[in-house]
Amino acid sequence: MAKKKKSKSAGAKKTAPKAVAKKTSAAKARAAKASAPAKRAAKKPAHKASTEKKSVAKRTAAAIARDHRPDGPPPAHPGVTLAMLRENHGARPKRTRVGRGHGSGMVKTGGEGGKGQTVRSGGGKGPAFEGGQTPWARRLPHKRGYSQKARDIGHFRTTYAVVNLSALAGWDAHVEVSPQALVERRLISKVGDGVKVLGGTKSGKALPSGLKFRDVLFSQSARDALNAAGANLGEEAETAAASSAPKE
Repeated sequence: MAKKKKSKSAGAKKTAPKAVAKKTSAAKARAAKASAPAKRAAKKPAHKASTEKKSVAKRTAAAIARDHRPDGPPPAHPGVTLAMLRENHGARPKRTRVGRGHGSGMVKTGGEGGKGQTVRSGGGKGPAFEGGQTPWARRLPHKRGYSQKARDIGHFRTTYAVVNLSALAGWDAHVEVSPQALVERRLISKVGDGVKVLGGTKSGKALPSGLKFRDVLFSQSARDALNAAGANLGEEAETAAASSAPKE
């Protein structure tokens, strides 16, 4: 029995140093935790060292003070805070509510338009549509023949190629002035329904004497100027051909 007691006391003596070591390590951990906030506060910058809550105005003033721009921070109104900022009027328009009654105007098709005839390019009804009945223009009694005044004048009027007297100043008197000769010399681009000479003149450009014309029409001023210059207008040959033609 005595040996067993000795063994127990010896075991207790051996485990005692381990318990002391655990106590010292726990004390060190507590001391480290206690010193940790001080170390963290020392590592933080000056503007983050304080953990107390600040108002919006104080935080705004602190942010402006930290601005390191060379020209300095923009001037701020002392009474303006971030909580007072609002969007401009109309920045967030009200959402269009579809299908909320006929007074809203967005009921049946909801602003999408119709289908079929109304959505086609060039569709719909013209200004002369009368609901399907015979239109007014077709109800009128039919008139025999057609008036050229009521139709496109581009299909009925006579279009002449025009040449002024100033363009004939350098014309060779030995060459006959005809529509084909005028086209060859590029005084006109095309003959059209005929060629007509007008009396337009320019200073320093005189008509050569003895010009001879064929198949050309003249204005009254051009006719007088050419007769004064001794030109042959070719009207004698036309009248002779007309008189010699057989009569029906």
